[in-house]
Amino acid sequence: MSSQISSNLVPSHDGNTSKENRHLANFRPSFWGDIFLSSTSEMELDAGTQQEYEELKQEVRRMLVVNMDKSFQKLHIIDAVQRLGVAYHFEKEIEEALQIIYHHHCNHIEVDGDDLYTTAVRFRLLREHGFDVHCETFNKFKDEKGNFKESLIGDVKGMLELYEAAHFQLHGENILEEALSFTTFHLKLVETTVDYPLSTQIANALKRPLRKSLPRLIARSYISIYEAYGTQDENLMKFAKLDFKILQHLHKMEINKINRWDTSCIDQLPNYMKLWYSETLNVYKDMEDLMSKEGKAYRVQLAIEAMKRQSQVYFVEAKWLHENYIPTMEEYMPIALVSCGYWFITISSFVGMEESITKETFNWAFNDPKIIRASSIICRLMSDIVGHKVEQERGHVSSAVECYMKQYGVSMQKAYDELYKQINNAWKDINEEFLKPTAAPTSALNRILNLARVIDLLYTGEDAYTEVGESAKTSITALLIDTIPI
Repeated sequence: MSSQISSNLVPSHDGNTSKENRHLANFRPSFWGDIFLSSTSEMELDAGTQQEYEELKQEVRRMLVVNMDKSFQKLHIIDAVQRLGVAYHFEKEIEEALQIIYHHHCNHIEVDGDDLYTTAVRFRLLREHGFDVHCETFNKFKDEKGNFKESLIGDVKGMLELYEAAHFQLHGENILEEALSFTTFHLKLVETTVDYPLSTQIANALKRPLRKSLPRLIARSYISIYEAYGTQDENLMKFAKLDFKILQHLHKMEINKINRWDTSCIDQLPNYMKLWYSETLNVYKDMEDLMSKEGKAYRVQLAIEAMKRQSQVYFVEAKWLHENYIPTMEEYMPIALVSCGYWFITISSFVGMEESITKETFNWAFNDPKIIRASSIICRLMSDIVGHKVEQERGHVSSAVECYMKQYGVSMQKAYDELYKQINNAWKDINEEFLKPTAAPTSALNRILNLARVIDLLYTGEDAYTEVGESAKTSITALLIDTIPI
């Protein structure tokens, strides 16, 4: 998300801007108009459907807890439950099942003879849930020269899972770097030669791997893929469809209410700030009213402190802009990592979360933990890379691209390359922060991870946030407009 500082923003005290013209960004009007304000959802569960939904949920829970002859069978069920977007109902059952699988893995039970597909799925799921599994498990798929075996090329599903597993790499895990290069090259070759739905899975993964994908978007896509394979469990399939429609209905109701917020006049402010400030006060008042009833008013006060810090760094950027100053990267990043908004958004998103989010969680977040810093790096640098040219044309504070180019005397492409390295390292930092024991509740870590995923969606190859790009349109339509037939 780009900084909010544009040229010549000089407010006067009488409610008007000064005679000096403000440079406007000329953002486009909302692509969506009032579609979410006027739309109504067709999803209202009758008593019979609600009962069926609860019965299906219990059946899926039974699938997760029942003993199975082979651990790979349980792995495949967990993988499907997660991809279909219903894992949040079964966190305890999934954790217990993976604990058993991890014990088997550590004791080499049903492990050494596993194929690439099963090995990669197990590694990915265990890493995702914080278990410290070692990447050396993939050495058995290398030849005597240290290269991945040529025979793996024919195992397309196995290669796809190895590709997904490689995105959970930590710093220094060279074998996963090699795996990513190997699988990316060969998956691109076979993408158009295999049949649907595997071809779609490959295309989706190459565009955005599971680690960088938003869970609801994965669910929307995988429902069709799971159904197309024809081997799906009918109860799980129907439960996933019902659950998606219920959440879609809930999200549409929430957006409808957000769009109906009222405003009042704040006469002391410049005209251009009245609406923004009034809306902000309304938000915090509503938050405080709700949290006070639960004895959690302190959360809102901490969110307000985060907003103050967010606002303060804009003055630093405004000073740089009006002095035509291009800071060094060492000067730029501490300010830019706050002005991108992700630290503030993280703090604010904790306000209404469940009991696992304590005052200690807020204190942790206020002390610049590695995972929030990594998420902010991804946000700031990806936004800067795709948006800096347009921003500089309209008059804007320097981005990381300009700062890096000036400081090191390099080309724009060289700056891009270096900033992308920092983005990749930030993803590795995020992966490290999920390893047990974690510094904060997993629910908080997942919130931060999902914020990083939003950035990958919006800023990979385009500025879909500012320009409402195709990726944003397609995703919003899939999540909030298109319906799934039951």
